[in-house]
Amino acid sequence: MKKEKLQSLLISADASIKSAMLKLNETGERILFVSDDKTVLIGTVTDGDIRRGLTNGLLFNDPIVTVMFRDFSFLSADEEDLFDKARILMMKREIEQIPVLDRTGVIVDVILWTDIFGKKESGKRSLSNTVVIMAGGKGTRLDPFTRILPKPLIPVGEKPLIELLMDRFAEHGFQRFVFTLNYKKEYIKMFLKENPSRYDISWVEENDYMGTAGSLSLLRNMINDTFIVSNCDIIVNADFTEILKWHYEQKNLMTLIGCHREINIPYGTLEMQNGILKNFVEKPSFDVLINTGVYLLEPEVLSLVPEQAFMDMNTLIGLASQQGKVSVYPIHDGWLDIGQWDEYKKSIKELGHL
Repeated sequence: MKKEKLQSLLISADASIKSAMLKLNETGERILFVSDDKTVLIGTVTDGDIRRGLTNGLLFNDPIVTVMFRDFSFLSADEEDLFDKARILMMKREIEQIPVLDRTGVIVDVILWTDIFGKKESGKRSLSNTVVIMAGGKGTRLDPFTRILPKPLIPVGEKPLIELLMDRFAEHGFQRFVFTLNYKKEYIKMFLKENPSRYDISWVEENDYMGTAGSLSLLRNMINDTFIVSNCDIIVNADFTEILKWHYEQKNLMTLIGCHREINIPYGTLEMQNGILKNFVEKPSFDVLINTGVYLLEPEVLSLVPEQAFMDMNTLIGLASQQGKVSVYPIHDGWLDIGQWDEYKKSIKELGHL
């Protein structure tokens, strides 16, 4: 591995979880190597390690050493047949990166899976899970545009939003889509009927506005496996195969996909205690996990939704948490909210249509 590439994968032991998330995102790799000030390797950190730490209550500003893996595999730089030994170790322990250390423990190289076996086949796996797209809302945040067209048909480049959304899910192997319809539903039905699609598409229709979750009651006889629910104005760029795997491993009844955001307060904030100023912070920032509006649910959750009644998603989440495990799958980036004008303009720029 080139020296510049190796340096990009190193992170200091006093770095925060947040900085590790940023670095993983920048490098495009799935692992970082934690070293001391003399470049002695003391641990490794993957996106999975960070995810487990955050879901167990750690904070973004906590040190990376709280989540790093200390019992890592490695090879010594003075060993013979390094690549042969790396191949055996990778196959035995199912790992894709092996650090190479000198006699003092300093990391001098990293052998990658691709160095041994070449590029992995990227054949797309077909997934039978249903994606439910909630497309019945009035889209008031995009008024006055949505007085003419329903939000799902808003153009993003050369495609309406719902087509772009289906294409993004199809990139991860999903082929079956169910739409919940209400506002200007005839427009959406006409589009779905008149534009031949390679996907399996169906829909259900609300008789009245049923909130952000109420229309799920219409799906009870249509879904019998883990399914995804997505707002129609949301695009999440994440590995849904990994999310499904994590959902099953955690034995979740419901999984919310949360995205990291840094919220900046444009004012100085005052902290009081017993009527006396305790602290003054000028324009602080806070790290939070935002609900993306994309969820994984087990079919049992549908029984919690009353028939033909109003229910918002936060109410359903509360009921589900009483019945089973509800957890959050955190991602660092890759969440686009196209449901309001400022975000719409930003999103189409990020999607390369401007």
